[in-house]
Amino acid sequence: MDIYEKLSDEEIVEHIRKSDRELYSIIIKRYQEKLLRYANNLIKNEDKSRDAVQESFIKAFINLESFNTKKKFSSWIYRIVHNETLNIIKKYKLETPLLEDWDFADEENIEENFDKNDTKEKVEKCLKQLPLIYIEPLSLYYIDEKSHEEISDILKIPMGTVATRINRAKKIMKNICQKN
Repeated sequence: MDIYEKLSDEEIVEHIRKSDRELYSIIIKRYQEKLLRYANNLIKNEDKSRDAVQESFIKAFINLESFNTKKKFSSWIYRIVHNETLNIIKKYKLETPLLEDWDFADEENIEENFDKNDTKEKVEKCLKQLPLIYIEPLSLYYIDEKSHEEISDILKIPMGTVATRINRAKKIMKNICQKN
């Protein structure tokens, strides 16, 4: 199994399709923590996040034949988790609070306010207070280190919208983080 761990996700998917379904465990190992973090950033409930990710892995496995190996597997699996978390939010009527005191006047970049080592931890703490529409792209960009193009694929929104939401989210987060 060690020889397979060095392969790309797309190459592993090809092997799973052709012969060895047990290799799916490598995919799970690679993505489980990241996807749990992403789902939890959206749902804010660890149990429901685990359910979403588990259901997503099952759906991905069942639909592995439909995955286009010329595209990025990570975008595909994130999209499945994204859809599953939104289904759970709708099902359980989980709500993300809207902020009443949005301040867009200050153009200062949020990244300059944090030391690089503390950024992820502070972002995750403040992220939980953002509306869902901003949590998605910001979480994918800063925490999961996805490109604007990958985020666009995952969320099925134009790249310009990704950039706009990230910029707005940073401004809102600045206010949130300054209050905390």
